[in-house]
Amino acid sequence: MEIRFRECDFFNIWIWLELDNVPSTMEQQYVEEIFDSWFFLGKLGGFNAENLQVQDGGHAISYMDYDNDAASDSLMSVMHNMSEVQFQGTWARCWFDLGTTDAVALDVLINTLQQFSKDYIAIKQVYIGGENEDWPIPRDQQADFVDAMH
Repeated sequence: MEIRFRECDFFNIWIWLELDNVPSTMEQQYVEEIFDSWFFLGKLGGFNAENLQVQDGGHAISYMDYDNDAASDSLMSVMHNMSEVQFQGTWARCWFDLGTTDAVALDVLINTLQQFSKDYIAIKQVYIGGENEDWPIPRDQQADFVDAMH
């Protein structure tokens, strides 16, 4: 699976997946669940790189002292909106307003997609940002956003 970054604006970004085959209805649901779950965690501030205390603690986390004050003092890091996942042929795409979330969110998504590609549906490539020449972006894409908290 190839990962390609193109022009990225965290407040207006498309993520594109090219699958090996046209996905079945069930496979489309899997892709939708990945994006929905990722967005839900982001909307709740899960990708806050300023507060990675467990990660920064290394492997020895038994009896670790978690600093709640430090967690509370970190800046908010939340995603704002996403569109519905769209499918066309072997392509899937989804628009996001990643808001103030940190770039670690994209690492988490890429890691998820890599494992998903190995275990479930082969993904040829992932484009983060930019446009796909074969599938133009609607100029009013922000009008169809959905709120994953519904």
